[in-house]
Amino acid sequence: MSLTGLFLCTFLAEHLAGNLLLFVNDGGEMYEKYSEFLVSNPVIRTIEIVLFASIIWHALSGFVVWLQNRRARPVKYEEYRLGDNTELASRMTMLSGSVIFFFLVIHLGSFFVPLRVTGSDVGAYHLVQEKFSSLWFSGFYVLALLLLAYHLRHGFQSAFQTLGLRGKGYDSILSAIAFIFWFVIPLGFASIPVYFYFFRRASGAAFTLGLL
Repeated sequence: MSLTGLFLCTFLAEHLAGNLLLFVNDGGEMYEKYSEFLVSNPVIRTIEIVLFASIIWHALSGFVVWLQNRRARPVKYEEYRLGDNTELASRMTMLSGSVIFFFLVIHLGSFFVPLRVTGSDVGAYHLVQEKFSSLWFSGFYVLALLLLAYHLRHGFQSAFQTLGLRGKGYDSILSAIAFIFWFVIPLGFASIPVYFYFFRRASGAAFTLGLL
């Protein structure tokens, strides 16, 4: 679970770097070239298979760990005082992970499937513009990314703890790297729907409430 989690964190950093091309004021030309490169590059397509396998494995591992923790104490506590010794991000791991998985299904159905599987009538940039012209769709994205931040806040450092890499005298460095992954990267992703909804909304979509 730790290894797949760290691999997915690495993918998030790469994915955000590519998506930042959406902010280039060239009508989406550079982002279209980037998308075409992803589609045509066989190495990238192979990595995508590993990526999908990691997502499934990470989700299943999380469910198994949650189930084992539940079975470890079949008798409930008379009084819960989890706030005294655990962070909120830690207690929300299962909930945030479940919402993030649902978010990934929506994300893949909205972008990956039209662009890589069924074919889209519009280019990648205009598809992004079209989707984020919806208030509900953009709002759902921002909410999911907020939960992703909470998930990563606990998960990133927990992965290093599991692998025995914490407490070696460089916790401050790990905390700084963790801050990038749980705060900076989700913030970067969240800025995309906000930017498109308020500044690059598709023509004719002055105020749409459609989810998809």
